[in-house]
Amino acid sequence: MVRVNGKIRAREVRVIGPEGQQLGIFSLGDAINMARARGVDLVEIAASANPPVCRLVDFGKYRYEQAKKDKEARKHQHANKVKEVQLSSQIDPHDFSVKLNHAIDFLCDEMKVKITLRFRGREMAHKEFGFAQVEKFTKEVAPYGHPDAPAKLVGKGVTVMFSPLPRNKRAKNPHEPEGESVNSVEHHGHEHGHHPAAAAEQAASLTASANSGGAKPADDSNASGFSNNPFGTLDLNSPPDENEGDNASSQAGG
Repeated sequence: MVRVNGKIRAREVRVIGPEGQQLGIFSLGDAINMARARGVDLVEIAASANPPVCRLVDFGKYRYEQAKKDKEARKHQHANKVKEVQLSSQIDPHDFSVKLNHAIDFLCDEMKVKITLRFRGREMAHKEFGFAQVEKFTKEVAPYGHPDAPAKLVGKGVTVMFSPLPRNKRAKNPHEPEGESVNSVEHHGHEHGHHPAAAAEQAASLTASANSGGAKPADDSNASGFSNNPFGTLDLNSPPDENEGDNASSQAGG
């Protein structure tokens, strides 16, 4: 909680001017009158000091500056987090690649990575194999982070701390998905049969049929779905034949 003007609980305060200059130690009343004369506030910025330190500044401006500093501090907050990755001198190549990928992800998320390699049993007699693994790991992770200090032997293990490189000098995370949204949209369209080319052809055919007045195709036999349609050539608009009608009635009477 920041105390301002009359809320400050001190008899004497050390006053800092608007430009950051030291004005000296004044009584609380004189300091408040000095702030009012300049049209600003008396803001307590170091309550634990003896006497407390106050600044002549507009309180709204002071809050804006503090919010801006807090925002900048939050950007580098991940760099304070440390993730540990454990290795061994006889680590399997697949396990090595998995742990390397984890370290790359941590460094790309602005986190520090601590590499720890433990020697077990007779492995202490051949420390060079452990240092070789750490050196190999350092070369692989070089595009994303740099060691704060050379690897050193601590007890029965080797430790080294890596810090992420700046964004403008760091390689892109190879595990970050690329073009996910575009591929998902195309895949969704293929699943539901909405291919862009098919949709364009369908729209063109509908436009052509509308311009022609909705005329039916000449070959209805193909449109009916039967390859050998006996009624495909029958003209339904022609008048019936009278002879055929007489023959049909005679056959019914006989």
